Amino acid sequence: MTILALALLMMAQQVPVGEQPVDPYTPSNANAGATPVRGKGLWHAFHEQPGVDRVVDGFVDRLVADHRIAEIFKGQDIVRLRRTLKEQFCYILNGGCDYSGRTMTAAHHAMGIQTKDFDALVEDLQAAMRAEHIGFRAQNRLLAKLAPMKRTTVNQ
Repeated sequence: MTILALALLMMAQQVPVGEQPVDPYTPSNANAGATPVRGKGLWHAFHEQPGVDRVVDGFVDRLVADHRIAEIFKGQDIVRLRRTLKEQFCYILNGGCDYSGRTMTAAHHAMGIQTKDFDALVEDLQAAMRAEHIGFRAQNRLLAKLAPMKRTTVNQ
């Protein structure tokens, strides 16, 4: 998915009223940054929990090794990152999980994330999904859910 297409998806997606978190530090599914997809089709396309686990593990491995953005992850709790990403993806893919992490704004506050960093992260996620043999359409559906988070994670 090109960056332009991702940007267009960001503008089209809005977090519905009623999904706004009340407290960024209180565990809540509203903090996941997106509402779940309908149905179980996308959950199955991601090979359910084992597939989500492999996608997230591959994604995080790529993030910490990516020379473009590895510095952002130095000193971060990578175990917690893996856990909360697995929860977030499972929740968004309608896998029946709850998200225990902070809001996207609170989680990324003062990290200095720039648009180029976000773009690199998206490329790493796409590579992790390809490695898990997630279909292109399924990848795009998840990316469409995640794209609006750019507004709350990019701080510069």
